[in-house]
Amino acid sequence: MTDAKFQDGGEGPLRLVAQDAEDLKVISSLVQDAVLPVTELKFDPKRRRFALLLNRFRWEDRVEAEAVGRAYERVRSVLVVDDVLKVQSFGFDRADKDLVLSVLALDFAPGADGTGRLVLTLAGDGGIALDVEALEVRLDDVTRPYRAPSGKVPKHV
Repeated sequence: MTDAKFQDGGEGPLRLVAQDAEDLKVISSLVQDAVLPVTELKFDPKRRRFALLLNRFRWEDRVEAEAVGRAYERVRSVLVVDDVLKVQSFGFDRADKDLVLSVLALDFAPGADGTGRLVLTLAGDGGIALDVEALEVRLDDVTRPYRAPSGKVPKHV
């Protein structure tokens, strides 16, 4: 069996932008259970940009995959946060190059004049807090979908 292609499903890669807390809920639901090596966290202070290269479970395809008996899929996606003033990580060791992180949720706490704090909650009580001048989050799929290695839907216990 070969990996699926966007063209096979008549759909294209996701390209989403969040500029408020309601928009962010959509992106948060789509990146839930995404996994990434700690080495794929990048902060560019000069450009004020924080980016993550994720292996995202395709929640938007789950029902269709089950309906036609096809394997569940993941896709490589880039999550980019612009206008980042400060980055703090907690609950994990960024120096552990073998560490794999799992995203649980994205939450935004607004501050004064459009500023705020975006928190990426990770499995295992870890997280990344980004102080932002304004909420600007993008999610872009950058590869074709591929069969989820586990063959299962992620579950939380």
